[in-house]
Amino acid sequence: MTLPVPPWRAWLFAAKTCAAALLALGLALWFDLPRPYWAMATVYITAQALAGATRAKAAYRVGGTLIGVAAAVALVPNLVGAPELLTLALALWTAGCLYLSLLDRTPRSYLFMLAGYTAALIGFPAVTDPAAIFDTAVARAEEITLGILCAALVSSLVLPQSVAPVVAGRIAAWLEEAGRWTGEVLSGGAEDLEVRARRLRLAADAGEIDLLAAHLAYDTSAQATAAPWVRTLRGRMLMLLPVLSSLDDRIRALRAVSGLTRDLRDLLGAVEAWSKAGAPRGDEPALQARIAEAERGLPPNPDWACLLRASLLDRLRELVALSRDCRTLEEHVARGGGPLREDLAFGGEFAARAPLHRDHGMALRSALGVIVSMSLCTALWIATAWPDGATAAMMAAVLCCLFAAKDDPTPSILGFAQWSAVAAVGAGVLLFGVLPRVHDAVTLALVLAPPLLLCGLLMANPATAAAGTALGVNGNALLAIQDRYNAEFSSFVNSSMALIAGIWIAALVTQLTRAVGAQQGAWRLLAANRRDLARAAERRGRGDRVAFASLMLDRIGLLVPRLAAAPAGSALRRVDTLAELRVGMNLVVLRRARHALPGDLVGLLDGVLDGVARHYRRPPGTADSGLIAGIDAALRVIGAAPGSGPQDGSGPEDGSGLQDRQNVSQDGRRDALLGLAGLRRGLCPDAPPYEPHPAGLREAA
Repeated sequence: MTLPVPPWRAWLFAAKTCAAALLALGLALWFDLPRPYWAMATVYITAQALAGATRAKAAYRVGGTLIGVAAAVALVPNLVGAPELLTLALALWTAGCLYLSLLDRTPRSYLFMLAGYTAALIGFPAVTDPAAIFDTAVARAEEITLGILCAALVSSLVLPQSVAPVVAGRIAAWLEEAGRWTGEVLSGGAEDLEVRARRLRLAADAGEIDLLAAHLAYDTSAQATAAPWVRTLRGRMLMLLPVLSSLDDRIRALRAVSGLTRDLRDLLGAVEAWSKAGAPRGDEPALQARIAEAERGLPPNPDWACLLRASLLDRLRELVALSRDCRTLEEHVARGGGPLREDLAFGGEFAARAPLHRDHGMALRSALGVIVSMSLCTALWIATAWPDGATAAMMAAVLCCLFAAKDDPTPSILGFAQWSAVAAVGAGVLLFGVLPRVHDAVTLALVLAPPLLLCGLLMANPATAAAGTALGVNGNALLAIQDRYNAEFSSFVNSSMALIAGIWIAALVTQLTRAVGAQQGAWRLLAANRRDLARAAERRGRGDRVAFASLMLDRIGLLVPRLAAAPAGSALRRVDTLAELRVGMNLVVLRRARHALPGDLVGLLDGVLDGVARHYRRPPGTADSGLIAGIDAALRVIGAAPGSGPQDGSGPEDGSGLQDRQNVSQDGRRDALLGLAGLRRGLCPDAPPYEPHPAGLREAA
């Protein structure tokens, strides 16, 4: 059996990281910094394969380090006489910063995390000499900043790996998969659990593209200016998912009632052919004209097939516009951004920054874990007068922060502990078996290069990245290289034990306070979706459809790996998250339709929305028959109301019968009817088709 040879990109990353670490060590020794090995360790924390990602992480790490240094300088001198208060203050600072970091969920979150545990890294060792806290903090800031700058400099100057090609490739792959889904939907392909999982994966991939776009702004290539356009493209990519899901649902529903007429089938075939051809811009106007020709309007008392047909045409119109915009923006990003020379076809609303899911409960539990871990380590340190107890408290703070975003961080922390033990053994062999024979800088570099290269190779592989980081960071910290050899075996063993003990305490506390498991994490996300759906139904103002879709699709992206980890028979795999997304989109449409309807019809819609809110406040289950009956009643009354031309927003809302009926705008009536129809399909797709009541029911209702 032969071991696989790492690809050349892995060797390049390992060589650049090794060079940056040796450069940082050499400069730190030249500047006569107290702990030059901190600069080496920092390189292995900062290094990333892509130049833009390394520069972004470097910028946030410098900012976080400076904030953490300021916090340590403020806390230690004032509270050093009260160890309990100092421990509590440092723990609360670290926990508060971690809480903000977990809520942010952008690359900027790294700044908050660094600000938190940097204060612990500097504050705890300084308690033995609080008078020198300022000098110590400045030295630590210099060492850490030096390592950051060396990592960023080497990554940017030596064969830099640009983020731009990676972003372009991910966008192309995403649009290709979306095009495949479009073809399956328009041709009536069957959906099973595997197909559904593949479609949900698109939401997760869109989130990863957004993270890469954040790094693109720090890239060294000419495409760095394209970052805002990638976010614009991502908004339209995300809107494709509910449009395609809704289109798939309408086609199936029309086929069930024999409403998929020949002209609709021909139209679907034309859109499918256009999509397969790459959505050429020149053909889009003619296609939109064909969709408009197929539009028959909504007559009084429209039947179920008529409502589904109108909804289908709306989704087709949006699909064509969004597909055209996606291709336009993809080409524009590939050209490097700059001013867009042509108008975008889809005129929908787009949030400046898409909202992301925030789990305040889990963030608080993570913060609690940090406080308890640091307090336990400090109590052990004080009770035993352990010389290296500060190291345990520092490592507990760092490890609780590093893996806090996981559902169950305990396995990752324990894995880090195991590799840290390996790092301790390797550092011991080097420190006491090899380094005593090293007497010049060149020999030192030759001795350190092989293990440093090995750490870089491990970091280049996602499967072994955590092991490489543990070896690179803790191995360099335990080597504790200075300008002259002064290692002591007892001190080394003590430091190693304290380091591993701090990690184990962090794992124990995390297991007790924080671990939830993938399935529990998935149910928390689904519960958050239901709460937001209930709130969307309860609020009466105008809604931002794209912002709502972005939030729910962000949760779907978080759900994907958790659903993949669920057992085959788990109830999680049967949850149709895209159906909930469609419900949310229709709730926003109904909230907007309220502003174009007279008072009595608004009250009717509000009754439906209140019923939907009650439904989502209860445990998951099929919509009750009373809710479906309420939707059908609203469809009959609004369907019987005559229209009065385009919406002008001037209709009275005094609930006075005939006057209200005369002021029902065509746009408001259409939005209300199609929103109710979509709501009905999303809540209970297996319900029998809606049947319009004979004219005259409105007065009876």
